[in-house]
Amino acid sequence: MHFKHSLLAAATLALAAIAPHASAKPFKWAGSTDIQTMDIHSQNSALGNGIHAAVYESLVMFNSRTLKVEPLLATSWQQVSPTQLRVKLRQGVKFSDGSTMTADDVVFSLQRAMGKSSTYAIYTQSMDRIAKVDGESIDIFLKNPNPVLLNQLTELRVMSKAWSEKNNAVEPKDIKSKDETFSHRNAMGTGPFVLKEWVPDQKLVFAANPQWWNAGKSEGNVTEIVYTPIKSEATRIAALLSGEVDMVRDTSLQDLERLRANPSIKVMEMVENRTVYLALDQFRDELPGSSVKGKNPLKDLRVRKALYQAIDVATLQRVTMRGMSKPTGAMVSPLVNGWTEAVDKRLPYDPNAAKALLADAGYKDGFEVDFACSNNSIIQDENLCQAITSMWARVGVKAKLRTMPSITYYPMAQRHEASITLLSWGVPTFDALYTLQSLTRTKTTGGDGNYNLGRYSNERMDYVVDRVKTEIDQPVRNRLLTEGLQLQNDTVANIPLHNQMLAWAMKKNVELVQRPDNRIDWRLIKVN
Repeated sequence: MHFKHSLLAAATLALAAIAPHASAKPFKWAGSTDIQTMDIHSQNSALGNGIHAAVYESLVMFNSRTLKVEPLLATSWQQVSPTQLRVKLRQGVKFSDGSTMTADDVVFSLQRAMGKSSTYAIYTQSMDRIAKVDGESIDIFLKNPNPVLLNQLTELRVMSKAWSEKNNAVEPKDIKSKDETFSHRNAMGTGPFVLKEWVPDQKLVFAANPQWWNAGKSEGNVTEIVYTPIKSEATRIAALLSGEVDMVRDTSLQDLERLRANPSIKVMEMVENRTVYLALDQFRDELPGSSVKGKNPLKDLRVRKALYQAIDVATLQRVTMRGMSKPTGAMVSPLVNGWTEAVDKRLPYDPNAAKALLADAGYKDGFEVDFACSNNSIIQDENLCQAITSMWARVGVKAKLRTMPSITYYPMAQRHEASITLLSWGVPTFDALYTLQSLTRTKTTGGDGNYNLGRYSNERMDYVVDRVKTEIDQPVRNRLLTEGLQLQNDTVANIPLHNQMLAWAMKKNVELVQRPDNRIDWRLIKVN
């Protein structure tokens, strides 16, 4: 690959690129994993979507301070009818190769996101077709009214039609195949930065885009961004302390105390819009590797309640998470539309009640069950699973724990090869439909239930989710969202544990805005 020129050459290039600016400001940061692709419609992942936003822009975005939707490549929009949104496009926007962004590029990009190999169906599902009105506007025609269309558009970024056609990248890279497409390793957008170099699992380098429509007008002063994925927690923190990087986003819990106490470091903390939970196989008639033959104990609500009530979340918070979690009874955080205090109420921790429920279900001596867990993806994932395993053992359930790195864990989990899995779910739209539709709606080929790994299925839930998708009466819609979240609790579709806390550690001279979706706003970074 032409990307793998020597680091020396890359360094020389980097210096050459920033030499003319006396005030050139690099921003170097590190996290635990690399992105999977630069293709903006190939793999819907929080890390990738956040990083792609440096190069590619969407029609609208969430303001990083208010979390309200505001214009980006669109300047205004009008609901022509319940199923037709007219979007007026910003004029004079150029791609980084100097070509002008047109209505054709926007139509092409939204259609590309709707493509078969795209994993962005959850954002495009309501779209029927996209049409160019004239050089300055497009129409989005919907199959049904969609009350969260603008929220969904924040994750649909725009690429050049001509560039995609020239480089044989009209279709998104299929993440399930080994095929390398040009758009997987290369990028060309309208955003504040351009992709300069990507050596997977080593480094990702962006340089300021001189063609950006807002160049010189944003708060930030950074001219180069270097991202280094560093798996090892100790190495990541060492890189920050030695000054090799300016910021670490995935800060290990055991290092937090000394980082907070270090006068040259500042730590920014907040509750993340991400819920950690357990998914339970409620589909198979017999669980592989279980001591129970001929039936699946996880199909029994009493068993699911028992597993829930056997987990002491206060101890998980205090010991395993070192205070860096917020126990929850809801499958969404308080920032998400649909959340209420009532929905957030957990079933009480009660091992005796758990034992009684198991006995009532016919498992007074407990049973053996498979339990799978990542070991480098969710904060403290392996330690959480070990703690939960020992809590379950006290009520007689012997969970056979196996842990693996995320690169093999998630594909395995998506193939439904585990009975119980530890997962986490963020909500980029800040609306509970995203969670209910992905995690509790019956799995369909159209993107519903795309992460319903327990293959839970409930007719009322399906009705609620489908109603919520098209209900434009806001109070009615909010009541339905809350009903769906409560139904997930009452039927223990999944077992919620806690909302993660974010801890970003950085040098004192770095200024940025911390967002609850764990994303960095590239336009707002200042290095003083």
